[in-house]
Amino acid sequence: MDTLLKISNFIDACTERIGRLTSWLVLVMVILGVWNVAGRYIGRIIGSNLTSNAYIEAQWYIFDLVFLLGAAYTLKHNEHVRVDIFYSNLSGKRKAIADLFGTVFFLIPFCIMVIIFSWDSIIASWQIWETSPDPGGLPRYPIKAMIIVAFVLLIFQGISETIKNVAIIQNRIAPQEENHDTGL
Repeated sequence: MDTLLKISNFIDACTERIGRLTSWLVLVMVILGVWNVAGRYIGRIIGSNLTSNAYIEAQWYIFDLVFLLGAAYTLKHNEHVRVDIFYSNLSGKRKAIADLFGTVFFLIPFCIMVIIFSWDSIIASWQIWETSPDPGGLPRYPIKAMIIVAFVLLIFQGISETIKNVAIIQNRIAPQEENHDTGL
């Protein structure tokens, strides 16, 4: 179990780094969004086009990256949306059992299905070097490939969570206390 916990810690560290780097994309996305809006209005005033479909699509792609790459980070920090009617009243060990069940029977199979069912579409996109149909748009094949990357990362984080939940059930580690303090 010690070796598995080391693997879990390694996965957690990678997920943490990717999540923190991804969080900076939110700032880039907001700046690009402000430019898209401001550029449209300023461009009308000065009679010049200051924005393009590429900038608009870049903003969408960055949002995609935040969502896709942030999923594993969100799982690591136990911040996914859940129906909390029963779960909040469970003990740490029972929460670990519920999380273990959900991860093994729902999360990981779902991720595998997404990868399997999106594979052909992503390969086809790469084969034709798919681009946006909009004038001046961006290539679509790289962002489509991020679907696979994101769900592989989510599977790895699911494996890490499985290891930690088994360790909690076996009393090898203590359940993590939930801290939902927003600082307000």
